[in-house]
Amino acid sequence: MTKVYKKTSGNGDIALYLGKRDFTDHVCSVDIVDGVIKVDPANLNGKKVFVYLACAFRYGSEDLDVIGLSFRRDIWIQRVQLYPATGGSPTLTPMQECLMKKVGEQGYPFSFQMPTDLPCSVSLQPGPNDTGKACGVDFEVKAYIADKADSADEPAKKDTCRLMIRKIQFAPISNKPGPKADVSKQFMMSDKPMNLEASLEKEIYYHGETITVSVKINNQTNKVVKKIQISVEQLTNVVLYSSDTYTKAVSTEEFGETVESNGTLEKSFQITPLLANNVEKRGLSVDGRLKDGDTNLASTTLSQGEKEMQGILVSYKVKVNLMAAGGGLLGGLTGSDVTVELPLTLMSPKPAEVADISIEAMEG
Repeated sequence: MTKVYKKTSGNGDIALYLGKRDFTDHVCSVDIVDGVIKVDPANLNGKKVFVYLACAFRYGSEDLDVIGLSFRRDIWIQRVQLYPATGGSPTLTPMQECLMKKVGEQGYPFSFQMPTDLPCSVSLQPGPNDTGKACGVDFEVKAYIADKADSADEPAKKDTCRLMIRKIQFAPISNKPGPKADVSKQFMMSDKPMNLEASLEKEIYYHGETITVSVKINNQTNKVVKKIQISVEQLTNVVLYSSDTYTKAVSTEEFGETVESNGTLEKSFQITPLLANNVEKRGLSVDGRLKDGDTNLASTTLSQGEKEMQGILVSYKVKVNLMAAGGGLLGGLTGSDVTVELPLTLMSPKPAEVADISIEAMEG
């Protein structure tokens, strides 16, 4: 077990304990969210204690909620009654056994199993002048005291305690070769086409890793390739009331290599997409963060493809663009581009499991 995260209600009657705040989505299954609620029944006065796990999409400032407008939509929610207990003693997970030793007899364990079709924790990067909580998909474990589970009245803040968690995916182990694509384009006044082929070395790249793009050009036209532009674009598909896709370039490099008429070129180019170079780009998708921790560009969303997800789905592509001009009677007036695109999987490597035990109360 790693650290223990704890949050106590304002009145001190309940406390939420979690052994971790990052839960891994393995595509075919998701880690169980398991924890313990400590309940002091002395001041409950017949009320009950519930706990829920919710996945929600926040699409407006939290400050606006106070005027009666909710800019948060629950994508999935599951709740259980913990006190008084409604069933037999559940089988404890190893994490819960450790937590129960710390909490004692007032501990009530709970577990949630998230479905595989929920999105991962993703935030939309605010602009330089934006304030408040960022829009995006978040996950929350919340314990509260109430007369019934789904009361129309929101529990008082002093009767609640909550912790934000993250649902994250890591890059699977893959030895597959990278994608390859080619295009052939015919130009006016040229009998033969220009052929462009591009490929990546491997299927999956890690955040911060340099991407090598191999390019082959066979220019059988009367045009001259003046410049080669390579870019990495992030595609953010927001699926809520409708499905909208936003495309933002996260890295663009231009190379001065030229390819004369009837010439060829075979060369590798390198490009490195980094969040550090896009910190002021509003609306860019970044991996969900807890408090003000460091993050990176949002990871590619992996799915089984059986059921449409809601929330924010992220993908990437590498675009290779040849800027061609000249040749023929019209000269530079007939400038044109030749473009090919490659899918890119950008993720974090799975970290080594932490084995040492330490108990630490983390507020927030």
